[in-house]
Amino acid sequence: MVADATVSPAALAKYEAVIGLEVHCQLLTDSKIFAADVNAFGAAPNTNISVITLGHPGTLPKLNRKAVEYAVRMGLACGSEITRHNVFARKNYFYPDLPKGYQLSQDKGPICVGGSVPIQAKDPETGQLYQTTIQLHHIHLEEDAGKSIHDGDEWATQLDYNRAGTPLIEMVTDPCIKTADEAGQYLTEVRRLVRYLDICDGNMEEGSLRCDVNVSIRPKGATHLGTKVEVKNLNSIRNVMRAVDSEFQRQVALTESNGRIIQETRTFDAATGLSYGMREKETMNDYRYFPDPDLTPVTISDAWLADIEAAMPMLPAARFKKFTEQYGLPEYDAALLTDSKELAEYYEAVCENTTSFKIASNWIMGPVKSQLNEKALRDRQFPVSAHRLAELVNLIDAGTVSQSAAQQVFSLMIDQPNVAPADLANAHGLVQNRNTDTLQTLVEEVLAAWPDKVIQYKKGKKNLLGMFVGEVMKKSKGSADPKLVNELLTKTLQSA
Repeated sequence: MVADATVSPAALAKYEAVIGLEVHCQLLTDSKIFAADVNAFGAAPNTNISVITLGHPGTLPKLNRKAVEYAVRMGLACGSEITRHNVFARKNYFYPDLPKGYQLSQDKGPICVGGSVPIQAKDPETGQLYQTTIQLHHIHLEEDAGKSIHDGDEWATQLDYNRAGTPLIEMVTDPCIKTADEAGQYLTEVRRLVRYLDICDGNMEEGSLRCDVNVSIRPKGATHLGTKVEVKNLNSIRNVMRAVDSEFQRQVALTESNGRIIQETRTFDAATGLSYGMREKETMNDYRYFPDPDLTPVTISDAWLADIEAAMPMLPAARFKKFTEQYGLPEYDAALLTDSKELAEYYEAVCENTTSFKIASNWIMGPVKSQLNEKALRDRQFPVSAHRLAELVNLIDAGTVSQSAAQQVFSLMIDQPNVAPADLANAHGLVQNRNTDTLQTLVEEVLAAWPDKVIQYKKGKKNLLGMFVGEVMKKSKGSADPKLVNELLTKTLQSA
């Protein structure tokens, strides 16, 4: 049943939302967390499974070391305290996509404790941007469940256990998020971090990054927490934000009509923007946690932790600082270039072969981005190498090719990536003409062809200089150096 979420702005203004997110990130290990089954998306149903995944009697799980390292990476990136002695517990519940009848997870001692994620959000009332920090309660390791498939037959459900046993980290925030935009920005930053760390592809459409939202309301100024409701089935950042707003309005409407908010799990319908009740929310006691007797505790030694720290990549904040301070980029450029790891690495590779950092930035943010998506860089499918783009940047900086000619050279580079841009420019007559004698002849021809405009220029109509430059460029078929043409025209007009 869907509650009527129609409520007046005055009623909404009396309350504030208290939001917490649980973000599940599937880890990019080759095998599952407790079995050697292949960990890969898109295989035929029930092919990446084994007796361990299916929980056959007598089988014993074995922990995937790489999954532990990936969880620690995320904790280090968020400034969390790393738990050195880790125990896995059985979380008991019965559902068709959970073949063992329990989920192996962490209960009392999550692998990462505390930490935070800084974000920039927009005030919903003023539209002003502000900086804030989302506090983490913990990050824990666990295994994913299988997948229930409903193909339209209300009496039949198909089960695919390929996903069962996939390693997950679950990132649980404190109830400190105040708005839908904060929730969206936090999830955006988490997705960016897992991609920078190479621990998860962050693909929400495929379910490798999933988010559950906990929402409660309270009167503005109150300090107590209200009854929280969990909303599931959120497969995009936009839907997370929509679900927050929808659930806030639903709870306010219930409260204002003297209804009762119950602790429950709801599912979100993206088509309608409304949520539907699924079941009353379980409590911790319902899960009957106890340490798994088949898994020995895992100790993260000083040496192991030091190795993980040493292998950490440069994170977005550090790259942003490097781009603004070392390369002298404006904050806008640095923010855009550090948005994805692949783009940041591509820019840095270009800068290894040029000192024209701003020209390189302009080209990557403009022509390069228009030609690619993140996947093209991630899979190394973009044809123009960073070295070749740096060569083009150097041609522009040296005045060998104009900006317009460089666009043509770049188009040729897409189809002929192994040919040097200087060779392409020469072969297609795109090298900028800087021969003073040749250009002076063209200048004089243009001025002779427009005597009336020359008179107007001398009488003070200085904006005609642009027209003269354009005419010289036409005569040179675009090969003339505009800056040199400008200088020659100004000098000739002054002496005429």
